[in-house]
Amino acid sequence: MEHQTANKITHKNEKNKFSTWLKTSITARMVMMGALVLLLMIPLNLIQKLIKEREYRQQSVVNDINDGWGNSILLYGPILKVPYKTYEETVKYNADTNSTFKEKRTILKHAFFFPKNLNFDADVKASPKKRNNFESAVLTANIAATGSFEIPDFSSKSIPDEDIVWEKATLLIKTTNLKGLKSEVALKLNGNMYGFETNFSSTNSHSNNLDELESSFLALKDIPKTSEQSFSFSLLYNGSQSIQFIPIGKITNVKMTSDWKDPSHIGNFITQDENATEDGGFEANWRILNTNRPFSQQFFSALPTLSEFAFGTKFIIQLDEYQKSDRAAKYGFLVIGLTFLVFFLIQTLSKINIHPFQYLMIGIALVMFYTLLISISEHSSFLKAYLIAGAAVIVMITLYSKSILKNWKFPVFIGVSLTALYGFIFVIIQLESYALLVGSVGLFLILGLVMFVSRKIDWYFDSTQQPFDPYQSKDSNENQPVVTD
Repeated sequence: MEHQTANKITHKNEKNKFSTWLKTSITARMVMMGALVLLLMIPLNLIQKLIKEREYRQQSVVNDINDGWGNSILLYGPILKVPYKTYEETVKYNADTNSTFKEKRTILKHAFFFPKNLNFDADVKASPKKRNNFESAVLTANIAATGSFEIPDFSSKSIPDEDIVWEKATLLIKTTNLKGLKSEVALKLNGNMYGFETNFSSTNSHSNNLDELESSFLALKDIPKTSEQSFSFSLLYNGSQSIQFIPIGKITNVKMTSDWKDPSHIGNFITQDENATEDGGFEANWRILNTNRPFSQQFFSALPTLSEFAFGTKFIIQLDEYQKSDRAAKYGFLVIGLTFLVFFLIQTLSKINIHPFQYLMIGIALVMFYTLLISISEHSSFLKAYLIAGAAVIVMITLYSKSILKNWKFPVFIGVSLTALYGFIFVIIQLESYALLVGSVGLFLILGLVMFVSRKIDWYFDSTQQPFDPYQSKDSNENQPVVTD
C-alpha cells in the first residue's frame, strides 16, 4: 500500500514537472509552435489543392465558352499551289520474251509559292464573356488582306515549262477556327473572284489544328506566269483569346487595332511600334522580312509545319482571382509563422501563459482566411474578398487575444501587426516585376525587427529562475503522507 502511494506521488510530481516545463521553458514553446505550424500546413495544402481544382473548373468553363463562340485564330495565306509532273523509270522483266524493258511513270507533285508582299489589317473588338462565376476574352475580328504574287521560279528544280500544269493551279489559305468564320471566303485575284472550300482530303489538313481552304482552279490569265498579280480578301471571325499570323510574305506587314485594354503580344517577332488609342485600346504594327525568318519563299512536294513562327496578340484577362488566391496561399506558412512568433514574443516578454490549444485556434483562424478569400472572390472582386476575409480574421484573432492576454495593449498590437502583414502580402500579390525585390526587402526588415525585440530575452534559462522540485517545496512536503512503523 505504501509502495503504491509513493508511485502515485512520484507520477504526479513528474506530471507537474512536465506541465511546468511546458509553461515556462522557452525551448518547449518553440518546439510546440514548430509542431503546430507543421500541423497547420496540412489544411493549408488542402486549400491550395482546392484552389487548383476551382481553377481547373474555371478553365473547363472557359473552354466551353470558347467552343461556343470561337477559338483562337491562326491565319496564313494565300499560297499559290501549282502542280508539276515528275517521271519515274522502272526496269521490268518480260518472261515471254526473256528480256527487260523500261517503264516510265508520270507522278504529279505540287509546288507552293508564298506571296511577294503580304499585308494584314485586323480590326478587333474584344470583350469579356461571363458564365456563372467565370469569364473569357472573346472577340470579333475583321481581317483584310492585300498583297501580290511574283512569277514562280521552277528553275531551282530544273522543271521544264511543259511539265508545269498551270491549268490546275489553285490558292490555299490555312487557318484555325473555321467554326468562328462569319463570312464567305472569297479572294480577288487580278480583278476576278475565287471562292474557297475546305480541303479535307489534303494530307496537311488539321495538322497542328490548322484547316486548309482551297480555291477553284485559277484562270490562266490570273496566274502570275509572266507578271506579278495582286490579290485581296477579307475574313470576319468570331474568336477568343488570341489572333496570330505567320509571315509568309517576302515583306509581311501586320496592323492590328483593338479596344482591349490588356493585350499581350506574343510569338517570334516583336512589334515595330505600339500606341494607345482614345478608347483605351491599342494599335500595334509588325514588319517582317523574309531574311528575318528561317524558311524560304517556295516549297516543292509538301508544305512544312510553320506554326512555331506565328506572332500576334493574346487578349488576356489580367491575373484572375484563383491565381491571386494561389499566390496568397503560398504565403500561408509565412503568415502563420510570423503570427505565432508575435504571440511567442509577447508570451516570453510578458510572462503570460498561452496554452497550445489557444495557439491552435489562432492558427485555424489564419487558415480560414484562405477559404473565405476563395469563396468570396468567386462572387466579387479579389480586392473586396481580400478586405472582407482579412478584416474578419484580424477582428476574430484580436478579440480572442483579449480573452487570453486580459488587456487591450497586446491585442491591439497583434491586430496592427496582422493588418500590416496582410497589407504587405497584398502588395506583393499585385506586383509582378518587383514582387521578389519587395518581398525580400520586407522580410529583411521583419527579421531586423524580430532581432531587435528579442534582444532582451534570456535564451539560456527558463522564465522561472528556480528549477521546479516538488520534493523540496513546502506544499509538496505538506501533502506527503507520514509513514509510520
